[in-house]
Amino acid sequence: MTTEQTATSSTETTAHPHTELWVERTGTRRYTGRSSRGAEVLVGSEDVEGVFTPGELLKIALAACTGLSSDRPLSRRLGDDYDATIRVSGAADRENELYPELTEILDVDLSELDEDAQQRLLVVVERAIDAVCTVGRTLKAGTTVNLVIEKD
Repeated sequence: MTTEQTATSSTETTAHPHTELWVERTGTRRYTGRSSRGAEVLVGSEDVEGVFTPGELLKIALAACTGLSSDRPLSRRLGDDYDATIRVSGAADRENELYPELTEILDVDLSELDEDAQQRLLVVVERAIDAVCTVGRTLKAGTTVNLVIEKD
């Protein structure tokens, strides 16, 4: 067995099952995003009611990743029932069709902790987000996107 085969087999045995993702066109400028785990999200252009735009979903993915990445250290220190809201914003540069900057605000009540404990917790939270937020890490590093068009 080659080193590559060994790495692949050990990864396959310890990795979580692969979730398939796809979008289906459901109307004019309207799609439904689906996962093999049964989740759905409505996607469309800004002029379609009741949908997220792809850019909004990108921002929500970033905020959700930040929330999930910070959940363990915050719940360990504040308890499982702590409240948190992560707001995310960033205007699109329409000339270049990209978001040059995204800003997140993590709103969490730390008033039960003294100033030193708050600062220590914030350092741990920032480290956790920097270490495990895949969406944030991908956006910061950049990524290669490959498009294959299959025709019937």
